[in-house]
Amino acid sequence: MSGMTLLRSKRGLMARVASRLGLSRAAVAMWREVPSKHLQAVADETGIPAADLRPDLAAAFGAAAKEPA
Repeated sequence: MSGMTLLRSKRGLMARVASRLGLSRAAVAMWREVPSKHLQAVADETGIPAADLRPDLAAAFGAAAKEPA
């Protein structure tokens, strides 16, 4: 499941992320993936590990990328 799919899967989560980042909900909804500059803040706000939100950047956050199921 992609990071944006995870964000969209829980009601109100995108709105919380948008509020935390000072963005509109529409701006967050346009993301194809969580931007790297917002990754840690999104992970902190949602409780979703950065490695799950952006597996391609997992090494930058000291986590091993998960193998696809």
